[in-house]
Amino acid sequence: MTEAPTRPGPQVRRKDPWKGLRGIQAGTLVMEAIVVALSLLVIAKFQGITSLGGILVGALAVAMVVASGVQGKPWGVGLAVALQVLMIASGVIVFALGAVGVVFALVWGALLWLRKDLRRREAAQVAAS
Repeated sequence: MTEAPTRPGPQVRRKDPWKGLRGIQAGTLVMEAIVVALSLLVIAKFQGITSLGGILVGALAVAMVVASGVQGKPWGVGLAVALQVLMIASGVIVFALGAVGVVFALVWGALLWLRKDLRRREAAQVAAS
């Protein structure tokens, strides 16, 4: 009698948690860019928009879309945080941008905490192996 050849079982591929986090960060930046671009309508209606304010809003929105594409780079998160600081600082020129910047800075604070927690869990898993 011959034994039936055994096939190796399907290999279980671990999901990359960093890929998921990068996706969340990129999605947050795109969502923020949309909010910033739409704030232009609100600013124009209630506060009035200057050409400097309009250029600032447009530049921030475009920079956030571009930054969403580089979240896989080592400096991608730093760029996102720098955009948050710039957005809060731009509240001096356009108040609404500063207010939206504070809200999204809180979101980015939570994302950075998540990133730190993921790094801690990954280190604990490696130590346990």
